Amino acid sequence: MKPILQKKRETLPAVVSITDAAADRIKLLLKQRGKDSFGIRVGVKQGGCSGLAYYVEYADGQNKYEELIEDKGVKILIEPKAVIYLLGTVMDYIDEKIQSGFVFINPNEKAKCGCGKSFNV
Repeated sequence: MKPILQKKRETLPAVVSITDAAADRIKLLLKQRGKDSFGIRVGVKQGGCSGLAYYVEYADGQNKYEELIEDKGVKILIEPKAVIYLLGTVMDYIDEKIQSGFVFINPNEKAKCGCGKSFNV
């Protein structure tokens, strides 16, 4: 029996990709932090009116089982429990008169709350 061919992890697309605007903002935030950082961590937590909410925080190191994405000169760690929710997501940064912040374009979202702070899959 022939073995089933498996794709190497390196050939699969990244769980999350980032835009130039997001990369630039991450670089600025890491520079302004005032101490060395490994990168940022992105995850999903229970919260908001739709059930799940994204979070972004500084990462001083990589935890066990975290997915590491290196793109556009920044390192992004993805929490292991969040991978299933974030597959194919694009992380962007917007800076507008009414709102500024990271936004997630997630193909897995089934619904989003009116304020855009939470989602469900």
